[in-house]
Amino acid sequence: MNVSDMLLPSEIVEGLDTEVFGRKEIIHFRETDSTNARARELADQGAPEGTLVVAERQTQGRGRKGRTWFSPSGAGIYASLILRPSIPPNEATRITFLTAVSAAEALLHLTDLNVRIKWPNDILVNGRKLAGILTEISTERGAVDYAVVGLGMNVNTPAFPDDIRERATSILIETGKRFPRTDLLREYLRQQEAYLRRLRTSGFEPILMRWKELTDSIGRQIRVEMTDKTYVGWVEDIDPAGILILKDKEGVSHRILSGDVVLL
Repeated sequence: MNVSDMLLPSEIVEGLDTEVFGRKEIIHFRETDSTNARARELADQGAPEGTLVVAERQTQGRGRKGRTWFSPSGAGIYASLILRPSIPPNEATRITFLTAVSAAEALLHLTDLNVRIKWPNDILVNGRKLAGILTEISTERGAVDYAVVGLGMNVNTPAFPDDIRERATSILIETGKRFPRTDLLREYLRQQEAYLRRLRTSGFEPILMRWKELTDSIGRQIRVEMTDKTYVGWVEDIDPAGILILKDKEGVSHRILSGDVVLL
């Protein structure tokens, strides 16, 4: 991998249009187990909001529910951002929705891809997953002490393992062209900072409205697979807490806090 292809701090900062995100400290790894794990260590040690951890490769990249995130060297964005939002723990899901919008906006701003969001935090292109988000929080005295927001985005990934090949995609696969990862990471940081500022000044409603504009879920028939049960029905809405409202074929509404959604 050429140095010019790497997500080096000096490359990220050059042309970065943010006030805080990426301005405090950027820690770069050629290889680490998980950028979220490294960011959580830093946050526990008091690292300020805006601290960014990036890696060229992850050996134990994580997704939701302990799944792995395919993280080949130099092919994607594997980045974790430390946030210190002044919110109660029951509002922490707002950070995930905000991040999904920020990642989607970055892609829409820089590419011609048909980007959609699938509840709660998958970024899809042509029905296949291009990016995912993992938010982890630490609480103290009934408030969020910090949130670590991990973004995994398939940028120049040429192919995927057999078990996810039908479900995953990358910018390279969709366009046939390699894309500068640093440009995309800078735009994501810009969008994330702007939307977090909007959350603080205008509340969650404008962000949720934009999420709904970008989603591929509302009105669709879906299957939700949960730990102990499975629901099939139509998505009625996403409520102000980020909970999915599903109506089954009997007309009964269910509030889904967490689960794996399959679009039918």
